[in-house]
Amino acid sequence: MSQKTTPQKDAYTMILEAIDVGTFRPGDRLVESDLAERLGMSRTPIREALQRLETQSLLSRDGRSLIVASLDHNQMAELYVVRTELEGLAARLAARHATAEEVRVLRDMVKEDRALVDNPSALSRANRRFHKQIHLASHNRFLVQQLDLVHRSMALMATTSLAAEGRGEKALAEHEAIVRAIEARDEAAAYEALKSHISVAFVTRLKLDSRNEN
Repeated sequence: MSQKTTPQKDAYTMILEAIDVGTFRPGDRLVESDLAERLGMSRTPIREALQRLETQSLLSRDGRSLIVASLDHNQMAELYVVRTELEGLAARLAARHATAEEVRVLRDMVKEDRALVDNPSALSRANRRFHKQIHLASHNRFLVQQLDLVHRSMALMATTSLAAEGRGEKALAEHEAIVRAIEARDEAAAYEALKSHISVAFVTRLKLDSRNEN
């Protein structure tokens, strides 16, 4: 049994990570035989991984083919509503439960990420690490699980809001405000700072998408 589940998990994780980092982008076709060769696996674990990703709505059907799913405007708006509340709750709980060491890690992340301000792709990866650290600092495993699902769906967005001119600097300033509130143990301020951060990111993304359509 373990021999069967291990490669399946590996295939799933590897494909999911490829979607997350943008190797596979919305609309890209995923072919079993190509993936098997690329990942050095047999087609069976690849097939099972693709079925799992389809069940989670990360892949969709295009005729007989599977493609990386994309989010329409309404789906994106719905996702941001959920993300805003859950992220805000994570910040509130982090202000209550984060250890001194966890706060130090968050502060160090903000400092180190300033070197990436002109690299939207790298800053986007650093941004995910920063938010993940806040999730963990909430010390609530069920909230972390739900936020993992939300961030998995965020991978279906073709662009990052950090690609907008000047957004990187502003996002880091917002991160700084979030960390200050968590460090001060101000739960309400942490909640509002992170909710505002996500709201600004959503507005920025909407503006980016509207320009790309023109």
